[in-house]
Amino acid sequence: MIPRRAVTIGTSLWIGAAVAGCVHGAPGAVAPAAPPAPAAAAPAPAATALEGAWLGTLDLGVTGELRLVLKIRREGSRLTATFDSIDQHAPDIPIDTVAFDGSALTLSSSRIQASFEAHLVGDTLSGTFRQRGAEFPLALTKTANPPTVTARPQQPARPLPYDELELFVDGPSHNRLACTLTKPRGSGPFGAVVLITGSGPQNRDEAIAGHRPFLVLADAITRRGIAVLRCDDRGVGGSAGVFATATTFDFADDALAELAALRARSDVDPARVGLVGHSEGAIIAPIAAVRSTDVKFVVLLAPPAVPGDQTLHLQSAAILKANGASDVQIAAAKAVNRDAFAIVAAEPNAAVAAEKLRARFATLPKATRDTLEQQNKQLTSPWFRTFLSLDPRGFLRKLRVPVLAVFGERDVQVLLDPNLQELRRALHDNRDVTVRQFPGLNHLFQTCTTGLPDEYARIDETMSPAALTLVTDWLAARATGK
Repeated sequence: MIPRRAVTIGTSLWIGAAVAGCVHGAPGAVAPAAPPAPAAAAPAPAATALEGAWLGTLDLGVTGELRLVLKIRREGSRLTATFDSIDQHAPDIPIDTVAFDGSALTLSSSRIQASFEAHLVGDTLSGTFRQRGAEFPLALTKTANPPTVTARPQQPARPLPYDELELFVDGPSHNRLACTLTKPRGSGPFGAVVLITGSGPQNRDEAIAGHRPFLVLADAITRRGIAVLRCDDRGVGGSAGVFATATTFDFADDALAELAALRARSDVDPARVGLVGHSEGAIIAPIAAVRSTDVKFVVLLAPPAVPGDQTLHLQSAAILKANGASDVQIAAAKAVNRDAFAIVAAEPNAAVAAEKLRARFATLPKATRDTLEQQNKQLTSPWFRTFLSLDPRGFLRKLRVPVLAVFGERDVQVLLDPNLQELRRALHDNRDVTVRQFPGLNHLFQTCTTGLPDEYARIDETMSPAALTLVTDWLAARATGK
């Protein structure tokens, strides 16, 4: 999803989403990582006072609050710890290091790129939570009855009425992709789809803010008699490869490899296979469909239809405005982003581009410079360089397979009006196009109030039933003939 990587430099929008991932003008979904390293320090004699659960609230200002539970345990001579983000439905976030000297506690988590430094006074840990350049005061109080993370109501419960298989797909450049195939019971052959995640390192469920949208979507589609393949991105979870050097076009290659794996199965009908992409995945799907006649239909969920740099500018302005920024502040943020994008586009050497970014913004406030420094690696990545100039319209114009495009009216990350207008123009010559927009839905197709990314975790609904029904009905008509 574009929001996972979209960058707003000129202002710190919400460096929170704190424990399910960071936000840079958009929500960050944390990809599965390697198991945490052993805790670094042996506990001091008073460390026994730390064992147990600690509850506190992270105050993010105008964007709301997040309840956190720190769970500290003794394992042999060491202390280990995890965080639960209650309001984001994110349990057991690993903490890599735990250091305690009898009064001062230091925690760090590479998974969410955050740290917590605090002093123990009685039954309270008081200190500072830091994440990617942002700082928040945080006090945690020991509790015998901490709140627990609950499952989202739409998450499918077992036993499932279909088969679920774990398998690997051989992707390009020897990237072995770890996948889940869900398929109706029986020998088939069945129609089938590949689900394509959005931007940023995503697992096969496209997990974000305690939600698993692709798990819910795959369940709904499979219950309609269609096989569904969903995979961890290259370099994420169980998949091999390097995510950091990949571009949108590389992910299109991965999608085609996944499609080929489906078509090779005896229980799949190769004449009834298609792609379902969300956000950046809805750019990848048309690219793949133009490259291969094996793609028989595509579903585009929140599809960007303007060039990448415009998508980022529009997203930044919409989120800033919804957070109460003035026109002057929005214009200033756009100017900073525009200059940063120009530097990145003009300078192919990442290290040189990073130095030029630092020099260009040396006079900005320290908080803004710190945010920029955290984002330098992302700004100069192959993906970002490619995305800035990528124009989806060129691929949309070439699509000649059936298309379903779905938008949320309150989406502040792929804005409805400019993208809907350009998508309709680009698909003008395609005779089988269905375009729908849903009032009151955000970028994840949740029923929402503001559409802002900070709202995702607070909404129990993972995906609107109306949107799910539209997608599954449309797919059933093309993949099952029913």
